[in-house]
Amino acid sequence: MNLEALRDYCLKLPGVTEELPFGPDTLVFKVMGKVFLLTPLDSPQHSFNAKCDPEKAEELREKYPDVKPGYHMNKKHWNTVLVTGSIPSEELFSWVKDSYDLVVASLPKKTQEELKNQ
Repeated sequence: MNLEALRDYCLKLPGVTEELPFGPDTLVFKVMGKVFLLTPLDSPQHSFNAKCDPEKAEELREKYPDVKPGYHMNKKHWNTVLVTGSIPSEELFSWVKDSYDLVVASLPKKTQEELKNQ
């Protein structure tokens, strides 16, 4: 997975926008205005932050050395994933989708309905 593949995948999900709210160095993906993924644009090491169920977050950190507690995020609910090639791209994309789904599930019912109708 490279940055362009990550970006393409995120933008294909319903209701997703990309923004640079923290300056030109961090690309942020939101679903219906809520953040579900961040990725640095200026880092020599490709990585991303994704929301994760707290129990699964711990399991992934134990299983994969390239999964760390979320950098500058709530470490209980966010992981930083270093994209080094040690984790298959399919697995990485599934974590992105999990993050998206967690955020969608936390949206107000009215907003979830709007998303379904897009």
